[in-house]
Amino acid sequence: MKKNKQNTGSKLNNLNTFRTIILLLSLFFTACSAHDSAGWENKISVITTIFPPYDFVRTITDGADIQLRMLLKPGEESHSYEPAPQDIIAIQRSDVFIYVGGESDVWVRRILNSFDPKGKKIISLLDCVEPVEEEIVEGMIDSETEDDAVHDDASLDTHVWTSPRNAKLIAKQIAETLCEADPDRAPLYRENTAAFLNELDELDAEFKSIVDGAARRTLIFADRFPFRYFTDAYGLAYFAAFPGCSTDTEPSAAAVIFLVDKARAEKIPLILFTEFSNRRMAGVISEETGSGMEMFHSAHNISRDEMSSGATYLGIMRHNAAVLRKALW
Repeated sequence: MKKNKQNTGSKLNNLNTFRTIILLLSLFFTACSAHDSAGWENKISVITTIFPPYDFVRTITDGADIQLRMLLKPGEESHSYEPAPQDIIAIQRSDVFIYVGGESDVWVRRILNSFDPKGKKIISLLDCVEPVEEEIVEGMIDSETEDDAVHDDASLDTHVWTSPRNAKLIAKQIAETLCEADPDRAPLYRENTAAFLNELDELDAEFKSIVDGAARRTLIFADRFPFRYFTDAYGLAYFAAFPGCSTDTEPSAAAVIFLVDKARAEKIPLILFTEFSNRRMAGVISEETGSGMEMFHSAHNISRDEMSSGATYLGIMRHNAAVLRKALW
């Protein structure tokens, strides 16, 4: 995967400051209990870094009074997130902490190594599934100049929740962990989990039915591509401008031409883009090919409006099912 050297350098330059914050917070917590704030008694506290596990916990614990918080604020760019001091405090105070893992969460390992996690339940989403490497497909990178370097620097694709089948594995692990952390409410959690898993099975069946009856098996994303696990699950091919964790936002002219040619050759009816995209590239390809354009949501994060309107992982994926039908049929 192509690295953003400037971004990496900035993070390294801030490492000493980060370590200082960790030390100060660790000293602070030697004098504080894990739950000394009013309102936290008899409640488990759960912290997640991003939206999918936040929503899974919210669904599994529906009807229980718990403390639940997502560190990534609605509308924020997940790949450039860095924890504030209050975020580090929240992690240290939590009973259950859920993060993704991989390159984008190096900061998590530094935090977890800064204090004794004894008694805390910690889940990495990458540990819940069989991860695969992020891949570079034809058209993403100028193969004459950068393709070999990118392949030598492959890393794990962290967008594991985009497949409903993986979502089931993640939900099961979260449910078991919550039952261990809060045994008094375990029967409720197991009941909610069973219902959630049934809905994920229905979602999986819907995606499979759409693909089985489709006229084509290729998707074109004029954007990043965080859907490797999704396309692998349903036997789909794809072309995209960037890999899923790319920090690039402006494609080369060669990439635009390549995707326009592919869309014409494959008679693609719908050009896809992801949430928070500037949509410019999708607009250009749509105009050049006469194809429509629509969002395919990765659920990595949601907007403030989506959060206030009660967006859920299941709702987002059902929206994707409707879009997938239009893109393949």
